[in-house]
Amino acid sequence: MIYFDNSATTKPYPEVIESFAKVAGEYFGNPSSLHGLGASSERLLQKARKQIADLLNAMPSEIVFTSGGTEGNNLAIKGAVHAAARNGNHIITTEMEHASVLETSRALEQEGFEVTYLPVTKDGSIVLSDLIQAIREDTILVSIMHVNNEIGSIQPIEEIGRYLADFPKIMFHVDHVQGIGKVPLDFNQSHIDLCTMSGHKFHGLKGTGILYVRSHVKLRPLFTGGNQESKLRSGTENVAGIVAMAKALRMTLNKQKQASDIAGIRDYLMNELKKIDGVKINSPESGAPHIVNFSIPGIKSEVFIHALEESGIFASTTSACSSKNKAISETVLAMFHDLSRAESVIRISTSYENNLEEAKAVIQAVIEKMAKLQKVMR
Repeated sequence: MIYFDNSATTKPYPEVIESFAKVAGEYFGNPSSLHGLGASSERLLQKARKQIADLLNAMPSEIVFTSGGTEGNNLAIKGAVHAAARNGNHIITTEMEHASVLETSRALEQEGFEVTYLPVTKDGSIVLSDLIQAIREDTILVSIMHVNNEIGSIQPIEEIGRYLADFPKIMFHVDHVQGIGKVPLDFNQSHIDLCTMSGHKFHGLKGTGILYVRSHVKLRPLFTGGNQESKLRSGTENVAGIVAMAKALRMTLNKQKQASDIAGIRDYLMNELKKIDGVKINSPESGAPHIVNFSIPGIKSEVFIHALEESGIFASTTSACSSKNKAISETVLAMFHDLSRAESVIRISTSYENNLEEAKAVIQAVIEKMAKLQKVMR
């Protein structure tokens, strides 16, 4: 098996699974309970919070545990604009955000908020002047992802944050789900107020996530009842999953610091795909080191994905959250305005666990499957 669908989810590290099993079995007390078992779980929870805060150069009080990226984005966006509604009702985001941002923005439009969706260039980036022109007196939130989940384009977050720093009423939210552990991001230098991360994207477990909330930022919670997580996220904390996530984050950031072939694998894939007639590269040259997106116009995405799977190769089409809808790639359509290209996208996403030999096998499989499918379709 060659697993090249790491932007959908990563395989948990064995050490992460061991950590989860140990904590789940030995520290099963509810961290909100007053007895000793509960206190032991609470201590472990706060230790994990401190470890994660240190890794992210944040304060422990700025770390809110969630169930993952979708909840984190919903809490950040809905929570921020509902808390700041008295200051305005205008939101700015982009045309190529994850569904959990786009659908949340559309839901807020139904409540009366106004949303500006910034266009993107053929490199998948916004133009800063478009953002500057979009800012209004009543703008209260800017939400822009760091690394695009489909094509790997990297937005100029630090540049955007420096500009927004002159607008204290505007909160800056960054969806960092695809960037964490792959593309460095300094929350302080980028003046980020809210930042979403998901544990299973960096070899943690599904159902775990982090929302960074800068200390001055006010949020209205999505849930009521338990008042856990500083009253921002009610619900008994997943202590074992959180401890395992802290380990996964530490291990992944260590791998990021070490010399790695991940960028070399991407360069190889990009260069070899460019040599194949009929392949169009959608990822920008300056994109993230772990995502390569390309199209084969004339061959539907799902057909090619299943053809690769016959050879034991697992890749994907759009984001995992949208792929089962068999919808075209809105991201690629927004970039190139080419329907044929948008309905034939393939996403290869790697991790620190992959190697160059796997990449070579994938290129050979792409050549063979294309030839076979194009012959059948003639």
